Amino acid sequence: MSSPLFFCLDKEKFKMRYHVSPPQLSKQAFGEIYICDHPAYNRCTLYKCGKRGIAVIQQRYVKSTKHTYWTEIDDWITNALWLCPKFHAYLREHAKEPVSGLYPTSTVRQVMWACRMKPMAREVWETVFDKKDF
Repeated sequence: MSSPLFFCLDKEKFKMRYHVSPPQLSKQAFGEIYICDHPAYNRCTLYKCGKRGIAVIQQRYVKSTKHTYWTEIDDWITNALWLCPKFHAYLREHAKEPVSGLYPTSTVRQVMWACRMKPMAREVWETVFDKKDF
């Protein structure tokens, strides 16, 4: 005989999440979109600390052409990174002044890993850069 409580629980509400998921509404409050002439991307999210900064990028996928490209990170991740206590230590360690208009670059996964944040679900088409500067 099963408990009546079992039938009242919404399984979607109570399942464990191992990956971070986006909120319903989001607005970018931290970081800025930076347009540059980098060989791998032309838009990134720039976090600055004085004159020093770090460019953070995220990979995107076009299903119809099976093409990937790098661009700025999602708005909701921008805020989550900035509010993470370990991010500012990462920023102080990796941020540098721009050389020819280009700041040092990290992928969003590298930054989330360094900050010990829950990762985003990995897609099969993603390119991985393990602990290397982009």
